[in-house]
Amino acid sequence: MLESGLIHTEIQRKWLKKLQDVKEQFQSYSEKNDLESRFPYENIDWLVKEGYTKLTLPKEYGGEGATIEDMVILQSYLGSIDGATALSIGWHLSVVGQLYEHEMWDKPLLEKFAEDIKNGALINRAVSEAETGSPTRGGKPSTHAVKDGDNYILNGVKTFTSMSPALTHFLVSGYDQTSGDFGFFLVEKDTPGLSIAETWNELGMRATESHDLVLKDVRIPAENFVEVMGKGPKRPNGWILHIPSVYLGIAQAAADYAKDFAKEHSPNSIEGTIADLPTIQQSVGEMESLLLSARGFLWSTARIYNESPDAPVWNETSASKVLVMNQGLQVVDIAMRIVGAKSLDMDRPLQRYYRDMRAGLHNPPMQDAAYTNIAKSELDLF
Repeated sequence: MLESGLIHTEIQRKWLKKLQDVKEQFQSYSEKNDLESRFPYENIDWLVKEGYTKLTLPKEYGGEGATIEDMVILQSYLGSIDGATALSIGWHLSVVGQLYEHEMWDKPLLEKFAEDIKNGALINRAVSEAETGSPTRGGKPSTHAVKDGDNYILNGVKTFTSMSPALTHFLVSGYDQTSGDFGFFLVEKDTPGLSIAETWNELGMRATESHDLVLKDVRIPAENFVEVMGKGPKRPNGWILHIPSVYLGIAQAAADYAKDFAKEHSPNSIEGTIADLPTIQQSVGEMESLLLSARGFLWSTARIYNESPDAPVWNETSASKVLVMNQGLQVVDIAMRIVGAKSLDMDRPLQRYYRDMRAGLHNPPMQDAAYTNIAKSELDLF
């Protein structure tokens, strides 16, 4: 992928080279982190120190000013190195990109938070709850805030809080019980009453440590009710493309592993390696065709955001995640068939790629919701 003709900006070239240089270092932690559900502290620390977390912060705020296309390409490559690292840091990049592109907070707060980012701050949205299921389905969260003078008091529990051990800021979805407004409250990690319940013990993306966020009588300034939903125009969020980018990278890693295995594996029942077998060549060709299709669609969607920022690309955004996931799962399945029973070996990464890819099915948007929204758009039912 590094040699792809689609790589064309200085940011892309710079960071692809830097990530390539630490590939082996990052991967040296992957197996242990996965088995122990251990957060990739070393990888995230390196990304913060090197300035990767400033990638999507605009230049006028002291960041690198990366575009959605830059993010997609870089996150795809980082995903091929270590999926949990890429998904974790991708949430931060996505939130920062959206906040500043859409100017979702008051200017003074954006300026203050930009300084925090430059000093190593990490942020993610805390939206999911056990009672509501996927946040994209519209369930009302039980997390609520009560106004108390110049403060709000927050209570609630959030699930799937990716990168929870490293986050310095949480954007917590909830309701203002006084006004009935729904939105997001900004909470810093050291605020009294905030705690992390270490509940994460999942099959896939184990190293993201996506624990529960517990809020018990958390007192924050009233101005930290930073986003009131339903006010202002509704716009597609291209920064959410960080999700399919990561899973495209994992699928690429699985294909690369299977190709390397095929070129080296030489059972005594044949001459040469299994790469010489027509059936293996057919499988490799199918994998690469699926990857080319997924990559082309995802990257072209990202480019539309750059070149036509006002384009209504709701359908392309939803379809990108669904297409990449479905074709990526096919790629991993084919890769495991090429490698055979050895693909289930816990000492080999293919079984981890398989488990991590399955986790992506449950990141938003869900397939049925994506298809329904695309259909309503095409049928003029909105």
